[in-house]
Amino acid sequence: MDKHISTQFDNELTGVSTRILELGGLVESQTRHAVYALAQFSSEVADQVIASEKQVNLLEVEIDGELASIIARRQPTARDLRLLMAISKITGNLERAGDEAERIARMVKQILETGTPRNLPSSELRIAADLASGLLRKALDAFARLDVNMARDHFERRRFNRCGVQWLCA
Repeated sequence: MDKHISTQFDNELTGVSTRILELGGLVESQTRHAVYALAQFSSEVADQVIASEKQVNLLEVEIDGELASIIARRQPTARDLRLLMAISKITGNLERAGDEAERIARMVKQILETGTPRNLPSSELRIAADLASGLLRKALDAFARLDVNMARDHFERRRFNRCGVQWLCA
């Protein structure tokens, strides 16, 4: 990140970026645990995923508040405003990914409570989880480095993975 005249502004940008990475790590963990709960039919792990969703939602609200405050107080230039808007979109996308992890965990709980048959392709689930987790990690790494080329490469690989793994696209 380039330095600004205001060191305080730089500190605020760094702080909000750090919070995004914290949120991303939490969602990545939540996703891995949700898939593990599904593959192993673990009610305890599913409960942990559901409980962690509260923290994801709280972080999203806090980050949004920080962004609104920075925009209102600092009146950022176009470049900085674009960064802040991108952070806002990232926050929303991470929160939605957390919602999906929670949905998987609730599905596990429902399967266990209703006794629904348990014939799931666990090896494919692990592959899908590894793909999703790897994509998320690489996206967060590109953000942390503000590396446009890395982000572009990640986007291209993501497009390939959507159609390159047949059972994921079905």
